[in-house]
Amino acid sequence: MIELRNVSKVFETRDLKVEAVKNVSLTVKENEIYGIIGASGAGKSTLIRCLNLLEVPDTGEVIVEGKNLLDLNQKDLHAARRKIGMIFQHFHLLSSRTVVGNVEFPMRGNGMTKGERKEKALSLLKLVGLDDRANSYPSQLSGGQKQRVAIARALANDPKILLCDEGTSALDPQTTQSVLALLKELNQKLNLTIVLITHELSVIKDICDSVAIMSDGEIIESGPIIDIFANPKSEHTKEFIQSATTMEKAYQLIASDEGIMKRNPGEILLQLSYAGASTDKALISYLSTEFKVECNILFGNIEMIGSQPFGWLIVAISGANSKEAIAYLNKQEVKVEVIKQC
Repeated sequence: MIELRNVSKVFETRDLKVEAVKNVSLTVKENEIYGIIGASGAGKSTLIRCLNLLEVPDTGEVIVEGKNLLDLNQKDLHAARRKIGMIFQHFHLLSSRTVVGNVEFPMRGNGMTKGERKEKALSLLKLVGLDDRANSYPSQLSGGQKQRVAIARALANDPKILLCDEGTSALDPQTTQSVLALLKELNQKLNLTIVLITHELSVIKDICDSVAIMSDGEIIESGPIIDIFANPKSEHTKEFIQSATTMEKAYQLIASDEGIMKRNPGEILLQLSYAGASTDKALISYLSTEFKVECNILFGNIEMIGSQPFGWLIVAISGANSKEAIAYLNKQEVKVEVIKQC
Protein backbone atom coordinates (compact mmCIF):
# COMPACT_ATOMS: atom_id res chain seq x y z
CA MET A 1 0.00 0.00 0.00
CA ILE A 2 2.71 2.48 1.11
CA GLU A 3 6.44 2.03 0.74
CA LEU A 4 9.24 4.42 1.54
CA ARG A 5 12.58 3.59 -0.02
CA ASN A 6 15.70 5.28 1.31
CA VAL A 7 13.91 8.57 2.03
CA SER A 8 16.00 11.46 3.35
CA LYS A 9 15.11 15.08 4.10
CA VAL A 10 17.53 17.84 5.06
CA PHE A 11 16.65 21.38 6.19
CA GLU A 12 19.35 23.99 5.71
CA THR A 13 19.75 27.61 6.71
CA ARG A 14 22.77 29.82 6.37
CA ASP A 15 24.14 28.63 9.72
CA LEU A 16 22.51 25.26 10.30
CA LYS A 17 21.97 21.93 8.57
CA VAL A 18 19.45 19.49 10.06
CA GLU A 19 19.12 15.94 8.77
CA ALA A 20 15.49 15.44 9.78
CA VAL A 21 15.04 12.07 8.05
CA LYS A 22 17.98 9.82 7.23
CA ASN A 23 17.67 7.07 4.63
CA VAL A 24 14.37 5.70 5.96
CA SER A 25 12.68 2.65 4.42
CA LEU A 26 9.40 1.14 5.62
CA THR A 27 6.33 -0.67 4.30
CA VAL A 28 2.73 -0.16 5.40
CA LYS A 29 0.27 -2.89 4.41
CA GLU A 30 -3.22 -2.20 3.11
CA ASN A 31 -5.83 -1.69 5.87
CA GLU A 32 -3.09 -1.65 8.51
CA ILE A 33 -2.81 0.80 11.39
CA TYR A 34 0.88 1.70 11.42
CA GLY A 35 2.42 3.74 14.22
CA ILE A 36 5.58 5.82 14.11
CA ILE A 37 6.89 6.81 17.54
CA GLY A 38 9.77 8.88 18.77
CA ALA A 39 10.69 11.71 21.08
CA SER A 40 10.41 15.34 20.02
CA GLY A 41 12.93 16.04 17.27
CA ALA A 42 13.15 12.41 16.17
CA GLY A 43 11.95 13.30 12.65
CA LYS A 44 8.57 11.60 12.75
CA SER A 45 6.51 14.68 11.76
CA THR A 46 8.78 15.32 8.79
CA LEU A 47 8.54 11.67 7.80
CA ILE A 48 4.73 11.56 7.80
CA ARG A 49 4.62 14.78 5.76
CA CYS A 50 6.86 13.09 3.20
CA LEU A 51 4.12 10.47 2.71
CA ASN A 52 1.90 12.98 0.89
CA LEU A 53 4.74 15.27 -0.26
CA LEU A 54 3.82 18.14 2.02
CA GLU A 55 7.57 17.83 2.49
CA VAL A 56 9.38 16.73 -0.66
CA PRO A 57 12.19 14.26 0.15
CA ASP A 58 15.69 15.14 -1.04
CA THR A 59 16.36 11.50 -1.90
CA GLY A 60 14.42 8.25 -2.10
CA GLU A 61 11.03 7.09 -3.33
CA VAL A 62 7.50 7.43 -1.93
CA ILE A 63 5.41 4.60 -3.37
CA VAL A 64 1.62 4.73 -2.83
CA GLU A 65 -0.52 2.06 -4.46
CA GLY A 66 2.34 1.18 -6.79
CA LYS A 67 3.04 4.76 -7.95
CA ASN A 68 6.06 6.84 -7.00
CA LEU A 69 4.53 10.19 -6.01
CA LEU A 70 7.79 11.94 -6.88
CA ASP A 71 7.36 10.93 -10.53
CA LEU A 72 3.83 12.33 -10.92
CA ASN A 73 2.95 15.57 -12.67
CA GLN A 74 0.99 18.21 -10.74
CA LYS A 75 -2.41 17.03 -11.96
CA ASP A 76 -1.79 13.37 -11.09
CA LEU A 77 -0.16 14.30 -7.77
CA HIS A 78 -3.22 16.40 -6.84
CA ALA A 79 -5.47 13.41 -7.62
CA ALA A 80 -3.27 11.09 -5.54
CA ARG A 81 -3.28 13.50 -2.59
CA ARG A 82 -7.09 13.62 -2.57
CA LYS A 83 -6.99 9.96 -1.56
CA ILE A 84 -4.72 10.71 1.39
CA GLY A 85 -6.54 12.38 4.29
CA MET A 86 -4.69 14.04 7.16
CA ILE A 87 -5.49 15.15 10.69
CA PHE A 88 -3.33 17.34 12.91
CA GLN A 89 -2.58 17.87 16.58
CA HIS A 90 -4.28 21.29 16.72
CA PHE A 91 -7.20 20.45 14.43
CA HIS A 92 -6.73 23.32 11.91
CA LEU A 93 -10.46 24.03 11.68
CA LEU A 94 -11.78 27.21 10.05
CA SER A 95 -13.18 29.32 12.90
CA SER A 96 -15.50 31.31 10.62
CA ARG A 97 -17.26 28.20 9.28
CA THR A 98 -19.74 25.93 11.01
CA VAL A 99 -18.91 22.31 11.71
CA VAL A 100 -20.72 21.16 8.57
CA GLY A 101 -19.03 23.96 6.61
CA ASN A 102 -15.62 22.73 7.71
CA VAL A 103 -16.38 19.21 6.52
CA GLU A 104 -17.75 20.50 3.21
CA PHE A 105 -14.68 22.66 2.55
CA PRO A 106 -12.38 19.99 0.98
CA MET A 107 -15.17 18.92 -1.42
CA ARG A 108 -15.10 22.17 -3.36
CA GLY A 109 -14.21 21.70 -7.00
CA ASN A 110 -14.91 17.96 -7.09
CA GLY A 111 -18.03 18.27 -9.24
CA MET A 112 -20.61 17.91 -6.46
CA THR A 113 -23.51 20.32 -6.05
CA LYS A 114 -23.85 22.37 -2.88
CA GLY A 115 -26.69 20.11 -1.74
CA GLU A 116 -24.66 16.97 -2.39
CA ARG A 117 -21.69 18.37 -0.46
CA LYS A 118 -23.88 19.19 2.54
CA GLU A 119 -25.57 15.78 2.46
CA LYS A 120 -22.22 14.00 2.43
CA ALA A 121 -20.81 16.24 5.16
CA LEU A 122 -23.79 15.44 7.40
CA SER A 123 -23.35 11.72 6.78
CA LEU A 124 -19.67 11.98 7.76
CA LEU A 125 -20.56 13.91 10.92
CA LYS A 126 -23.00 11.14 11.79
CA LEU A 127 -20.23 8.60 11.22
CA VAL A 128 -18.02 10.35 13.80
CA GLY A 129 -20.91 10.94 16.20
CA LEU A 130 -21.31 14.72 15.76
CA ASP A 131 -24.34 15.16 13.50
CA ASP A 132 -26.10 17.02 16.33
CA ARG A 133 -23.39 19.74 16.26
CA ALA A 134 -23.50 20.40 12.51
CA ASN A 135 -24.45 24.07 12.89
CA SER A 136 -22.09 24.82 15.78
CA TYR A 137 -18.81 26.70 15.37
CA PRO A 138 -15.39 25.29 16.39
CA SER A 139 -15.21 27.69 19.35
CA GLN A 140 -18.29 25.96 20.81
CA LEU A 141 -16.70 22.48 20.76
CA SER A 142 -14.48 20.55 23.14
CA GLY A 143 -11.06 19.33 22.02
CA GLY A 144 -12.33 15.84 21.35
CA GLN A 145 -15.26 17.16 19.32
CA LYS A 146 -12.91 19.36 17.27
CA GLN A 147 -10.77 16.34 16.45
CA ARG A 148 -13.84 14.38 15.38
CA VAL A 149 -14.74 17.22 13.01
CA ALA A 150 -11.17 17.15 11.70
CA ILE A 151 -11.47 13.40 11.11
CA ALA A 152 -14.79 13.86 9.26
CA ARG A 153 -13.16 16.57 7.13
CA ALA A 154 -10.21 14.26 6.36
CA LEU A 155 -12.71 11.66 5.08
CA ALA A 156 -14.49 14.12 2.78
CA ASN A 157 -12.85 12.89 -0.42
CA ASP A 158 -13.13 9.16 0.39
CA PRO A 159 -9.44 8.63 1.09
CA LYS A 160 -7.84 5.20 1.18
CA ILE A 161 -5.14 6.45 3.56
CA LEU A 162 -5.46 8.56 6.72
CA LEU A 163 -2.38 10.25 8.17
CA CYS A 164 -2.55 11.34 11.83
CA ASP A 165 0.10 13.84 12.92
CA GLU A 166 0.02 13.70 16.75
CA GLY A 167 -3.76 13.54 16.47
CA THR A 168 -4.37 12.89 20.19
CA SER A 169 -1.54 14.87 21.82
CA ALA A 170 -3.75 17.87 22.63
CA LEU A 171 -6.45 15.71 24.26
CA ASP A 172 -6.99 14.43 27.79
CA PRO A 173 -6.61 10.66 28.40
CA GLN A 174 -10.33 9.85 28.31
CA THR A 175 -10.90 11.82 25.11
CA THR A 176 -7.79 10.23 23.60
CA GLN A 177 -9.30 6.79 24.17
CA SER A 178 -12.55 7.77 22.46
CA VAL A 179 -10.72 9.19 19.42
CA LEU A 180 -8.51 6.09 19.17
CA ALA A 181 -11.61 3.89 19.33
CA LEU A 182 -13.13 5.96 16.51
CA LEU A 183 -10.00 5.56 14.36
CA LYS A 184 -10.06 1.81 14.93
CA GLU A 185 -13.75 1.70 13.97
CA LEU A 186 -13.09 3.70 10.78
CA ASN A 187 -10.18 1.43 9.91
CA GLN A 188 -12.52 -1.55 10.03
CA LYS A 189 -15.66 0.03 8.53
CA LEU A 190 -14.00 1.90 5.66
CA ASN A 191 -10.98 -0.37 5.11
CA LEU A 192 -8.76 2.64 5.79
CA THR A 193 -5.01 2.35 5.97
CA ILE A 194 -3.92 4.57 8.87
CA VAL A 195 -0.47 5.92 9.64
CA LEU A 196 -0.16 7.79 12.92
CA ILE A 197 2.72 9.41 14.71
CA THR A 198 2.97 10.00 18.42
CA HIS A 199 5.46 10.31 21.25
CA GLU A 200 3.23 8.14 23.48
CA LEU A 201 3.68 4.38 23.30
CA SER A 202 0.39 3.96 25.16
CA VAL A 203 -1.34 5.27 22.00
CA ILE A 204 0.59 2.86 19.79
CA LYS A 205 -0.18 -0.20 21.90
CA ASP A 206 -3.90 0.51 21.96
CA ILE A 207 -4.68 0.40 18.23
CA CYS A 208 -1.62 -0.22 16.04
CA ASP A 209 -0.82 -3.40 14.14
CA SER A 210 2.80 -2.44 13.46
CA VAL A 211 5.19 0.21 14.75
CA ALA A 212 8.45 1.93 13.81
CA ILE A 213 10.65 3.49 16.49
CA MET A 214 12.43 6.68 15.34
CA SER A 215 15.43 8.39 16.87
CA ASP A 216 17.58 11.15 15.40
CA GLY A 217 15.97 10.87 11.97
CA GLU A 218 16.38 7.10 11.66
CA ILE A 219 14.17 4.07 12.23
CA ILE A 220 15.99 2.00 14.80
CA GLU A 221 13.45 -0.81 15.08
CA SER A 222 10.18 -1.79 13.40
CA GLY A 223 7.77 -4.69 13.13
CA PRO A 224 4.45 -6.08 14.42
CA ILE A 225 3.51 -4.32 17.66
CA ILE A 226 3.37 -7.51 19.73
CA ASP A 227 6.87 -8.53 18.57
CA ILE A 228 8.31 -5.14 19.50
CA PHE A 229 6.80 -5.33 22.99
CA ALA A 230 7.72 -8.97 23.60
CA ASN A 231 11.22 -8.83 22.15
CA PRO A 232 12.65 -5.29 21.88
CA LYS A 233 16.13 -5.28 20.42
CA SER A 234 17.45 -1.80 21.20
CA GLU A 235 17.90 -0.09 24.56
CA HIS A 236 15.94 2.87 23.19
CA THR A 237 12.92 0.65 22.50
CA LYS A 238 13.19 -1.00 25.91
CA GLU A 239 13.04 2.43 27.56
CA PHE A 240 9.91 3.33 25.57
CA ILE A 241 8.20 0.09 26.62
CA GLN A 242 9.10 0.55 30.26
CA SER A 243 7.65 4.08 30.17
CA ALA A 244 4.35 2.78 28.72
CA THR A 245 3.88 0.11 31.38
CA THR A 246 4.27 -0.13 35.16
CA MET A 247 7.62 -1.78 34.45
CA GLU A 248 9.39 1.59 34.80
CA LYS A 249 8.30 1.92 38.44
CA ALA A 250 9.46 -1.62 39.13
CA TYR A 251 12.95 -0.85 37.82
CA GLN A 252 13.12 2.29 39.95
CA LEU A 253 12.41 0.21 43.05
CA ILE A 254 14.96 -2.41 42.02
CA ALA A 255 17.61 0.30 41.66
CA SER A 256 16.76 1.67 45.13
CA ASP A 257 17.55 -1.70 46.75
CA GLU A 258 15.08 -0.88 49.52
CA GLY A 259 11.98 -2.50 51.05
CA ILE A 260 10.94 -5.66 49.23
CA MET A 261 13.92 -5.23 46.91
CA LYS A 262 16.34 -6.17 49.71
CA ARG A 263 16.79 -9.77 48.62
CA ASN A 264 18.64 -12.67 50.20
CA PRO A 265 22.08 -13.82 49.03
CA GLY A 266 21.85 -16.39 46.21
CA GLU A 267 18.58 -15.08 44.78
CA ILE A 268 18.37 -14.23 41.08
CA LEU A 269 16.09 -11.45 39.84
CA LEU A 270 14.55 -12.22 36.45
CA GLN A 271 12.32 -10.33 34.07
CA LEU A 272 9.99 -12.61 32.12
CA SER A 273 8.19 -11.21 29.06
CA TYR A 274 5.64 -13.25 27.17
CA ALA A 275 2.91 -12.79 24.60
CA GLY A 276 -0.07 -14.49 22.99
CA ALA A 277 -0.84 -18.06 24.00
CA SER A 278 2.11 -18.24 26.42
CA THR A 279 0.36 -15.83 28.82
CA ASP A 280 -1.96 -18.59 30.02
CA LYS A 281 0.80 -21.02 31.06
CA ALA A 282 1.30 -21.72 34.77
CA LEU A 283 5.06 -21.22 34.50
CA ILE A 284 5.78 -20.15 38.09
CA SER A 285 3.85 -23.07 39.54
CA TYR A 286 5.66 -25.46 37.19
CA LEU A 287 9.09 -24.13 38.19
CA SER A 288 8.30 -24.59 41.88
CA THR A 289 7.03 -28.15 41.56
CA GLU A 290 9.37 -29.52 38.88
CA PHE A 291 12.65 -27.81 39.77
CA LYS A 292 12.08 -27.36 43.51
CA VAL A 293 13.00 -23.69 43.37
CA GLU A 294 11.43 -20.92 45.36
CA CYS A 295 9.76 -18.30 43.12
CA ASN A 296 8.71 -14.97 44.53
CA ILE A 297 6.71 -12.71 42.20
CA LEU A 298 7.71 -9.11 42.93
CA PHE A 299 5.95 -7.25 40.10
CA GLY A 300 3.85 -8.16 37.12
CA ASN A 301 1.13 -7.23 34.70
CA ILE A 302 -0.87 -8.53 31.73
CA GLU A 303 -2.40 -6.11 29.25
CA MET A 304 -3.68 -6.07 25.70
CA ILE A 305 -1.30 -4.97 22.96
CA GLY A 306 -3.52 -4.53 19.94
CA SER A 307 -5.64 -7.68 20.05
CA GLN A 308 -3.11 -9.90 21.85
CA PRO A 309 -2.28 -10.29 25.53
CA PHE A 310 1.21 -9.28 26.64
CA GLY A 311 2.54 -10.02 30.10
CA TRP A 312 5.66 -9.44 32.13
CA LEU A 313 6.84 -10.55 35.54
CA ILE A 314 9.78 -9.69 37.73
CA VAL A 315 10.53 -12.66 39.95
CA ALA A 316 13.16 -13.66 42.46
CA ILE A 317 14.15 -17.32 42.29
CA SER A 318 16.45 -19.31 44.52
CA GLY A 319 17.42 -22.93 45.01
CA ALA A 320 19.94 -25.50 43.87
CA ASN A 321 18.23 -25.94 40.50
CA SER A 322 17.87 -22.24 39.61
CA LYS A 323 20.07 -22.53 36.52
CA GLU A 324 18.05 -25.49 35.25
CA ALA A 325 14.82 -23.58 35.84
CA ILE A 326 16.13 -20.60 33.86
CA ALA A 327 17.23 -22.92 31.05
CA TYR A 328 13.69 -24.36 30.95
CA LEU A 329 12.18 -20.87 30.69
CA ASN A 330 14.50 -20.06 27.79
CA LYS A 331 13.04 -23.00 25.87
CA GLN A 332 9.49 -21.70 26.28
CA GLU A 333 7.79 -18.80 24.47
CA VAL A 334 9.21 -16.49 27.10
CA LYS A 335 11.96 -13.91 26.96
CA VAL A 336 14.18 -14.22 30.04
CA GLU A 337 16.48 -11.45 31.22
CA VAL A 338 18.65 -11.70 34.33
CA ILE A 339 18.32 -8.36 36.09
CA LYS A 340 20.43 -9.01 39.16
CA GLN A 341 22.18 -11.78 41.05
CA CYS A 342 22.16 -11.24 44.79
